[in-house]
Amino acid sequence: MDQCTVAQFIQFQPPSVKFSNNIPGVVVVLWSAASELVAATASDPTRNNWNLEVGGVMWRVARSAVSSLRQSRRRMLSTAIPGPCIVHKRGADILHDPWFNKDTGFPLTERDRLGLRGLLPPRVISFEQQYVRFMESYRSLEKNTQGQSNNVVSLAKWRILNRLHDRNETLYYRVLIDNIKDFAPIIYTPTVGLVCQNYSGLFRRPRGMYFSAKDKGEMMSMIYNWPSQQVDMIVITDGSRILGLGDLGVQGIGIPIGKLDIYVAAAGINPQRILPVMLDVGTNNQKLLEDRLYLGLRQPRLEGEEYLSIVDEFMEAVHARWPKAIVQFEDFQMKWAFETLERYRKRFCMFNDDIQGTAGVALAGLLGTVRAQGLPLSDFANQKIVVVGAGSAGLGVLKMALQAVSRMSGSTADPHFFLIDKDGLITKERKCLDPAAAPFAKSQGEIEGLGLSEGSSLIEVVKKVKPHVLLGLSGVGGIFNEEVLKAMRESDSSKPAIFAMSNPTTNAECTAAEAFKHAGENIVFGSGSPFENVDLGNGKVGHVNQANNMYLFPGIGLGSLLSGARIITDEMLQAAARCLASYMTDEEIQRGVLYPSIDCIRDITAEVGAAVLRAAVAEEVAEGHGDVGPRELSHMSKDETIQYVKDNMWYPVYNPLVHEK
Repeated sequence: MDQCTVAQFIQFQPPSVKFSNNIPGVVVVLWSAASELVAATASDPTRNNWNLEVGGVMWRVARSAVSSLRQSRRRMLSTAIPGPCIVHKRGADILHDPWFNKDTGFPLTERDRLGLRGLLPPRVISFEQQYVRFMESYRSLEKNTQGQSNNVVSLAKWRILNRLHDRNETLYYRVLIDNIKDFAPIIYTPTVGLVCQNYSGLFRRPRGMYFSAKDKGEMMSMIYNWPSQQVDMIVITDGSRILGLGDLGVQGIGIPIGKLDIYVAAAGINPQRILPVMLDVGTNNQKLLEDRLYLGLRQPRLEGEEYLSIVDEFMEAVHARWPKAIVQFEDFQMKWAFETLERYRKRFCMFNDDIQGTAGVALAGLLGTVRAQGLPLSDFANQKIVVVGAGSAGLGVLKMALQAVSRMSGSTADPHFFLIDKDGLITKERKCLDPAAAPFAKSQGEIEGLGLSEGSSLIEVVKKVKPHVLLGLSGVGGIFNEEVLKAMRESDSSKPAIFAMSNPTTNAECTAAEAFKHAGENIVFGSGSPFENVDLGNGKVGHVNQANNMYLFPGIGLGSLLSGARIITDEMLQAAARCLASYMTDEEIQRGVLYPSIDCIRDITAEVGAAVLRAAVAEEVAEGHGDVGPRELSHMSKDETIQYVKDNMWYPVYNPLVHEK
C-alpha cells in the first residue's frame, strides 16, 4: 500500500475498532475503512472514483481474508477431535440425560472422570458400532412385523425410534439424518397423526413445554423453567386442527415434536436449542373429554379475546427470554390460524406453516407443472387452477399463487382460480361469505359464460373449466373420485396436474394409482403423504411427487435465523418457493418429477435457507447472526451464502465430556 493509500486508509478508519475473536483486527479495520470510503464517495459526488476503487479493493481483500480464515478453521475443525462439553452432572445423572448419554460409548478415561466406572458394562462400543446395532434392531422389527396392519407396524417403528430418542439424542439424530427417507414418515406425516390420536396412551416422559389456560398470568416466569439458556426454534400448536384429524387437544404435542425433529435432521438446528410447545386451551372433542387417560384440560376450548389473551401472553414471554427465536405456528383451526398470523407477523419473527409453508411447496409444484408443459414460468398467469378446500392451507396456496401472478403480470393480473368448499363453488353471491375467501370468490359475470353458478359441484367445475391443475386440500379422502379424475382427461393442458395434498394418507383426495388409472398416464401427480410410484407398464413409471412441507419450512426457519430477520416477509417466502421450483433439471421436470429426493434434504434446505437469507437482506429486515452482521451478509455471493448456511448446520457426534462443579 503506497503512502497516499495509507493516509486515506487512516483518515477513514472508524474511531473505535473492536477486534473480533474470530476475525483478526486488520481485517476488521480493512472492512470498516472500505465501508467509510464507499459511503464517503456515495455521499459526495464531487470526489473522483479513486475512493470507490480503493474501497472496492479493500472490500475484496477483507472478504477474501475472512473467507480464507473460515475455510482454514473448517479444515482444522474437520480433522480435530470434537471440542469438549462442560457438564455439571456425574454418575447415573449423566446416563439419565439423553443429551449427554453415550450408553456404552463412554471411553474408560471419561468413565473415570464422570464417575461412571462400574455403572456400565466394561466393553466400550464405538459410535459406529452403536449405529449398526440399532439399525439391525430396526430391520429385525420390520421383518418380525411383516403381515401385520399398517397402523400396528407404524406405531412399533415409532416406539423403537422414540425409545432411542429418550435415551440417546446424539445417536437418534445421526440415525435420523442418515435414513431420513425411511424415518421421516415415522416421526412426521403420516405416522405422527396416528401417534397424536393415541398420545395419552403412548406418553412415557415429557418432551417440550405445556402452557395451559390455567397458567394465565404465570407464563413470563414459566418460560424460565426451560433448562436451555438459548432457544432458536419453537413450534407451537393448540391442537385444534391436527392434520385432517380435527381437534385432538393436548395430544397434538406430537406435531411440534415431529416438526422439530425434521428441523434438526434437515436444517441442522441444534437440538439443545429447540422447543416444542403445546398451548392447551381445552378441547371440544367430547370423546377426549370422556377419556380417562386424556392428559389435557377437561374443559371446552376458550374463544374470543379470552383465547387471544393466552396466545398474547405466551408470545410476549418467549420474546422476553429469547428475542431472536423463530416461532412456527402449526395446526391451528382456520379462524385462529389467520388471526394469529396477522396479529403477530409484523411484531415477531414467526410464520404459520399450514398457511405459508404449504402454500410455498404447492407454488413450487405449480410452477413445476408449467415447466412440465414446456412453457415459460410467465405462463403461470394463464393457468386455470381449481382448489378444493377453503381452509387455512387452501387459502394460503391461493394467496401465494396470487402474489406470484401479480409479480409476473403486475397489478392488472387476472388469475384464473376457482375455489370450492363443502358447499360447492364459492362466488360473491354466497351468503355469509368468509372474509378470508372473499378475494378468490368469483363474480357472476366471470362464470356465467361457463354455465356455472354459486355452489356448482366439483364435477361441474372440472368439466366446464377444464383446468390445468386440480389441487386438493379438503381433508376429505376420495373426493377426487373416478368421475372427477376422468373429467381431467379433457383438461386444456397437454400435461394436467393433480395434487392430492391432504394428510394423513386416509384423507388424501385420491391415491396415485387412481389418478394415473383414471386421469391418464400423461398427468403430473403430487400428494401430501407418501405413495409408491405407479408402474404404468412398458417400462413407464408414474412418478409420485410428495408435496411435503419439509422441503420448505426447515429452510425458512434456518434462513430467518441466520439472517437475524426481525420478521418473515412475503418476499422471503416467495424466494423459498422459487428456489425449490428451480431445483429440478428440465429433464427431471419432463419426466414428471417436480420435487427432489428426500435423501438430499440438507442440500435442499441449504439452498432454500440461503434464498430466504438473501431475501431478508434485500428486504432490509436482516440484523445478522452471531458475529456475522448484516453488512457482511449483504456482500456474500450466492455460493458463499449457501456455504455459510451449510457451515452453521449442527451434526451429531460424541463430544468429550468434562465435569465442572
